Amino acid sequence: MLRSNASLWAKKSDDHTTDMSRKTSDPSRERRIKRLCARLGLHFMICQKPDKLVQAHGGYMLRDGKTMTIVFGDKEYLFSADLDDIEAYLDGLP
Repeated sequence: MLRSNASLWAKKSDDHTTDMSRKTSDPSRERRIKRLCARLGLHFMICQKPDKLVQAHGGYMLRDGKTMTIVFGDKEYLFSADLDDIEAYLDGLP
């Protein structure tokens, strides 16, 4: 006897036991930030080849889409902002 699709999905979601929800996972947060940046005319940049500084803290930067200047995430070194820093910066924009 075949089970309905709903019961198959329910079983799969029951098997998923992690401490982190999908809404708070890094890839999910990155996609959400990227969408917001696009609406604001900013480019959300992710470091492709992180060095030791970036791996320890950071990995992200924001760039103005029109002028191509870095607006956030290059204080001490390039890609110095982490996701929390980026979200706080975007929350503070008018």
